[in-house]
Amino acid sequence: MTAVNDKIETMNPSFQRFTVLAVDDSAIYRKLVEQSLLGQQYEVLFAKNGREALDLFAEHRPAVVITDWSMPDISGLELCRLIRRNFQGFHSHLILLTSNSDKEQLVEGLAAGADDYLTKPFHSGELVARIAVGRRIVDLHREIQAKNRLLEEMALTDALTGLPNRRAVDVWASRELSAAARHDFAFWVVLADLDLFKKVNDTYGHDAGDTVLKTFAEILKTHTRQSDICARLGGEEFLVMMTHSDRCGTKTSVERIRKQFENTTFTFGNSTVSETASFGIAGFRGTNPPDWNALVEYADNALYSAKHKGRNRIEFEGLPEHISQDLIGSV
Repeated sequence: MTAVNDKIETMNPSFQRFTVLAVDDSAIYRKLVEQSLLGQQYEVLFAKNGREALDLFAEHRPAVVITDWSMPDISGLELCRLIRRNFQGFHSHLILLTSNSDKEQLVEGLAAGADDYLTKPFHSGELVARIAVGRRIVDLHREIQAKNRLLEEMALTDALTGLPNRRAVDVWASRELSAAARHDFAFWVVLADLDLFKKVNDTYGHDAGDTVLKTFAEILKTHTRQSDICARLGGEEFLVMMTHSDRCGTKTSVERIRKQFENTTFTFGNSTVSETASFGIAGFRGTNPPDWNALVEYADNALYSAKHKGRNRIEFEGLPEHISQDLIGSV
């Protein structure tokens, strides 16, 4: 839970930089904004026109933008529209400065994406107060987004091992299978099952079983490239998906995992034990990708064969002709 708690702690908005971007073609008003914000815990950026403001926004993603309505190149109104259109995944609090107090114009500004407005000449204390309101709103957005990201991550992660779970595999697999067919590269599914794992739980307890599972997960992670994925499907069953590798290379990679786990010893009380795992592999290469669940089923057949032949071994399963142009599982 430590990693989760650390992530929750960093959601605190106080951990994040708070930047204000002031946009005005008038040097006088830029100076007034600067003087108003002296002593505030903000990083303040200044732009002399709308184009410069967009460049600074793209680079720094300010939390608050204070923009003059009337500028020679891009008006404050258009700047609000562009920010809302071009940076939809990021929330910034937009404040329009205008010398016009006409209500219809103010409604137009709010409709363009502005969150607030100030009438020129503004009171420095009111500007600071309105930025503070913007900060509270931005902080709330940041916290909600961070929590949503954490919830998404937790929904795709196995709590015990930290590996992706079955749901994450399903998301990744369909995309990669299509890419393999489109770009003509090999796609391998490796199913792994720990041998006689129930005996560990029954003999030494579930904490010992969890230790074995976490150790195997670490071995998988160590031997899985960043372009591939390893996951825990549930219980003592794991999965590895590999791409851009031939049969020999895939077998060599899986053999390293098998051998390292076989050579790992565990001490539970006064007993020192070792465990093993069996592996079933099915591969695809061609222009007609199989259904993902069908490919997993072929790998499961190979895993069953590995168990039947004595465990602690690797077996391959070939795909039928109508599914794959190249039966790389049987080459």
